[in-house]
Amino acid sequence: MNAETLTAVAGVILSLAFSYLPGLKRRYGALDGTAKRLVMLTVLTLTALGMYALACTPYADLLEIRLSCDAGGAAMLLRLLLSAAIANQAAYSLTPRLGGQAASGGDRTQALKLSGEAP
Repeated sequence: MNAETLTAVAGVILSLAFSYLPGLKRRYGALDGTAKRLVMLTVLTLTALGMYALACTPYADLLEIRLSCDAGGAAMLLRLLLSAAIANQAAYSLTPRLGGQAASGGDRTQALKLSGEAP
């Protein structure tokens, strides 16, 4: 698995975790849009920096991470971060928001249709 694929997969996994894991979903859902974007960007940046640090260890060869610990590697890290952010946002926009409208006082008819109850 190359570094681009690994960071894209990490971005998707983070998006799914924040969308479906109960504790994360509740805390993340309480944030406004700007705070959500900042939290996700921070987590993705930490993930990319973790990959860069991992590339400086002997385990990089085991995971087939082809990222060097120099200026060229730092430039590639920025591309990887962009790739992870794109994959993260694509996964977030494609995952359904279960129970989001009913909980926020939205359209009750739509929530009933999704739950299978008769209006």
